[in-house]
Amino acid sequence: MPYSLEPFFENSHDLLCIAGYDGYFKKVNPAFIHLLEYSQEELFSREISDFIHEDDRLRTASNRENLKKSLPLLNFENRYVSKSGAIIWLGWTSIPLPEENLIYAIAKNITYKKKLESERAVHLLSLDKKNKNLKNLNFKTSHDLRSPVNNLLTLCNILDLNKITDPETLQVFNLIRNATEGLRDSLNSYVDSLTQTEELESSKEEISLSEVLQVVQSSISALIYDSKVKIKSDFLAFDTLLFNRTFMESIFLNLITNSIKYAKPDVSPRINIATAVVDGKKVLVYTDNGLGFDMSTVEGKIFNLNQRFHSTKDSKGVGLYLISNYVSEMGGKIEVSSAVNQGAIFTITFQ
Repeated sequence: MPYSLEPFFENSHDLLCIAGYDGYFKKVNPAFIHLLEYSQEELFSREISDFIHEDDRLRTASNRENLKKSLPLLNFENRYVSKSGAIIWLGWTSIPLPEENLIYAIAKNITYKKKLESERAVHLLSLDKKNKNLKNLNFKTSHDLRSPVNNLLTLCNILDLNKITDPETLQVFNLIRNATEGLRDSLNSYVDSLTQTEELESSKEEISLSEVLQVVQSSISALIYDSKVKIKSDFLAFDTLLFNRTFMESIFLNLITNSIKYAKPDVSPRINIATAVVDGKKVLVYTDNGLGFDMSTVEGKIFNLNQRFHSTKDSKGVGLYLISNYVSEMGGKIEVSSAVNQGAIFTITFQ
């Protein structure tokens, strides 16, 4: 027995219509009337273009001409204006029937989708602006720090070491000078890296993790000595990696200084750094025995900017944010697992 399409036409939540080549509606379903708030008589008595947003009329007319040339219209979007003045985005699929001079069309209300797209664009612009501001701040801070560091090195170089007779004092002085030289080199390299942000991918190079770690440890040798931290490393799985050297130095530096800063009271910090290959990907696992985190509280926020999870006075909430950014910039990902007073495990999977 033949089936009637009338119930489908009348009950569809999508907008269904039949339009003539003359530019007028010939038939519309109740959903069409409900959304545009015009009566059937009003919709039939006026040209279709009257209901279309004035900024979309020209391109809609152009596409209607293509329909008259027997070309189907797929995924076309334009704006209609309801009787109350509301702007409604519609996504169209239309099929012409030249022998009848008619166009059969179905439209979906995509207003909410367009609103989300607009909000997303605003958020992206805001994020891009904040990112540029942060990079400018990084550049300015790093650039401004170079002058006092160079001054400190100058003072170190003009001192007459022959007049220092105490071996322990001389050792401390050499530690200070070596740390200052390391800081100068890091700042110079970091500033150069920031000025080449647009060419970040080309700044990847084959680096040795053990060498990078040694450089970082030398730059903070006084801090390591005072904190009595023990650092063990195992790079047997792999030692070389295609990565940005400056970023890797900063990752090690921030992880180690965080472990020292958030060590448990009266417990010497212990750090283990090891590499592994998991499912064909290079992985770096960093473990400490510090204060740890309550994962139920910090999950989803730990790598955000200005997040502080401990009451330490000099906590800035920047280190983990920078680490996450560096790893992401290089195409990798970082994960953390932890428990209160049980330390933390950071797992970095490289691209």
